[in-house]
Amino acid sequence: MTEKKCLLEYDLAELKQLITDIGEKGYRAGQIYKELHLGQEFANMTALSKALRERLESEFIAQPVRIIKSLKSVDGTEKFLFALCDGNVIEGVLMKYKYGYTLCVSTQVGCRMGCAFCASGLNGLVRNLTPSEILGEVICANKYLEGGLGEKRKIINIVMMGSGEPLDNYDNVIKFLKLVSAPDGINVSPRNISLSTSGIVPKMYDLAQENVHVNLTVSLHSPFDDARQKIMPVAKAYSIKQILDACANYFDKTGRRYIFEYVLIKGDTDTPKHAEALIKLLKGRPCHVNLIRLNEVKEKDLKTVTDKEAYRFLGLLEKGGLSATLRRRMGVDIDGACGQLRQRYLEENQ
Repeated sequence: MTEKKCLLEYDLAELKQLITDIGEKGYRAGQIYKELHLGQEFANMTALSKALRERLESEFIAQPVRIIKSLKSVDGTEKFLFALCDGNVIEGVLMKYKYGYTLCVSTQVGCRMGCAFCASGLNGLVRNLTPSEILGEVICANKYLEGGLGEKRKIINIVMMGSGEPLDNYDNVIKFLKLVSAPDGINVSPRNISLSTSGIVPKMYDLAQENVHVNLTVSLHSPFDDARQKIMPVAKAYSIKQILDACANYFDKTGRRYIFEYVLIKGDTDTPKHAEALIKLLKGRPCHVNLIRLNEVKEKDLKTVTDKEAYRFLGLLEKGGLSATLRRRMGVDIDGACGQLRQRYLEENQ
C-alpha cells in the first residue's frame, strides 16, 4: 500500500483535529469531510484554497477506490470491478429494488475461508481492506448514481456479502460500520446494513457487544456438521450448536432476529432429509432462512437446482413452520456470484 493516509479513514472529529494540526481553520474539516463523502478528489474541492488542495494532494489520498469496469445484467443488476491504490482489484454488486438500491460490498481482497461453492477464495486471501476502502466502495457507487448524503443518498441498503469474510477483518469492519453510519456523512443506518459471516463464533460474540446493531446473517448451508465441514472448512472449528448459541446471544443483546443463508446444491443440500433436519434445528428460533440457488462456478464441480426443485424445498420449510424465502436470482449473466468477475479479470491480465 502507498504510505499516504486516506482521509476517508477519519471521522469528523479526527479530521478536524488533523486539519487544525496542519495550521488550517477547523471549519475546513467540515467542508473536506462533505466533499470526501460525495466522492470528490482534492482537486475538485474548489471551496478550499489552491495551496490547501495541493498540500492535501501531496500528503493524503481522497478516494481509495475507483470503478474500472462495469457489467450490467438484463435484470438491472450491475457489477463493478473496483481498483485499489496498490493495484489490487475487488468487486461489488449494485442491485435495484422498488425501494431503492442495495450495494453488496467486499471486505477483503480474496478470502481464506475456502468455501466449496464460492469463487472468492480461489487464490486465497491477499489482504484485508481498510475501513476507508470498504467505505470507498459505497461512496464510489453512490457517486456513480449521482446520489447525495443522508436522505439524498442513492444507496439505501448495504450487504457485506461480497468477497471476503467480514469477521476475519473485524477491527476494520467495525470502523467502517461507524464511518458509514455517521450522521455527517453518507449516514446509512445499521438497520439497513447486513453482515454475512461463515460463522466465526468468537467474533460473533464480540459483534453483539458493539454499538453497531447490524442485521446478522450466517452462512449455514447444511443442517449437518459433517456435511457442512465438507463445503465450509470453517465448520471444522465451530459446530452448528456453537453458531446457534452465538446467534441466540446476538438476539439477546440486540433484539435483532438473525438470518441463515442456505445455498441449494443439487444432491448435497436440497433433499427432503435436509429440509426435515433444518426444521428440527431452527423451528421456534427468532430467525429467517434465505434460500439461495447456487451460482455455478466453472472451477467448482457443484450443480445448482431447478426453480421447481428450489420452490419444492421452500414449501417443505414453510410447511414445517419456518420463516423462509427464496432469494431472487440476480446478475447470473454478468458473473454475479462472489469473486467471479475478479477471477476472470485476474486470468485475463496474468
